[in-house]
Amino acid sequence: MLQSMRLSLRVPLRSVRWNSTAGPTLPPLMTTLRNDLKTAMRAKDTHRLNVLRALISETNNAAKTASPIQTDIQLLSLIRKRASAAKEAAEEFAKADRADLKEKEDAQIAILQEYAGHVKTLSTEEVEAVIAREIDAIKEAGKKLEIGQVLKSLFATGGALDGKPADRKEVAGLVKQALSS
Repeated sequence: MLQSMRLSLRVPLRSVRWNSTAGPTLPPLMTTLRNDLKTAMRAKDTHRLNVLRALISETNNAAKTASPIQTDIQLLSLIRKRASAAKEAAEEFAKADRADLKEKEDAQIAILQEYAGHVKTLSTEEVEAVIAREIDAIKEAGKKLEIGQVLKSLFATGGALDGKPADRKEVAGLVKQALSS
C-alpha cells in the first residue's frame, strides 16, 4: 500500500561542507588569558580568577555583536576600560570608608595592568612622528585640518597606522594635542 520513501541525495557528499574547522581568530593575549585562568583555578587565586572570567566573558559576548574583539589592541582597550571602572569603584569605596572593598578593587586593577603590559604598542614618540608627517601631508594637499580628517587618513586602508599596534583613543588625544598647538 504505502511504500516507504527513501531520501536520496543527488549531491555527492564530498562536495558538501557540513562544518568548518576555521573559527573566528582570537587575539594572542586571549590564549594567555585562558591558560592563566586554568592556572588560577588550580591555585585557587580568586582575585585573578574573577578578573580573567570577566574578561573572557566580555570577549565572548563581544563575539556575538557586530564588532567582535579580534586583535590585542581591541582587547587592550577592553582591559583599560575595566581598569578605569575599577579605579572609579575604588575611589567610591575609599569615600565610603570600605577598606575591604577598596582592597579588592585595587587587586583587580593590579591584575588588569599586568595583562595590559603584555600588549606591545607603538611608543608615544613614534605615534607623534607619524601624526606630524600626516598633518604636514594634509597641509600640503590644501585640505582642512580637523581631528576627524587626520584620524581618517591615519587609520584608513593603507594609512600610516593601518594595522599597526596603536590605541585609537591614545592617537586621538595626540592628534587633538598636535592640532591645538
